[in-house]
Amino acid sequence: VQLQASGGGLVPLGGSTRLSCEASGRSFSRYAVAWFRQAPGKERDVVGAINWSGNDIYYTDSVKGRFTVARDNAKLTVWLQMNSLKPEDTAVYYCAAANDYWLPIVRFRYTIWGQGTLVTVSS
Repeated sequence: VQLQASGGGLVPLGGSTRLSCEASGRSFSRYAVAWFRQAPGKERDVVGAINWSGNDIYYTDSVKGRFTVARDNAKLTVWLQMNSLKPEDTAVYYCAAANDYWLPIVRFRYTIWGQGTLVTVSS
């Protein structure tokens, strides 16, 4: 499995944007997928994650009610819909995959990474 992240860019304060993570490889449907973000000088932390079937989803507290993770295994794609964006959401966002039946939320469990995509929230 390989991952390709896209979307992001410059977004106004309070605005919305959607990131896409497109996968290659027929085994994608067996993988949990997570979105991580890394702001300058900070650790790369999980934002949201979705299990292989889409029926188990995790969000970090700071994005609950604002961000939505969804996937379509037939399209080999996972999305991160980001609404009500705040300056503190500015970061490079990464999608990552874990060959795990359950839903890991720790970074070391994710072994396949896409390239990052920058989201900048302008105030």
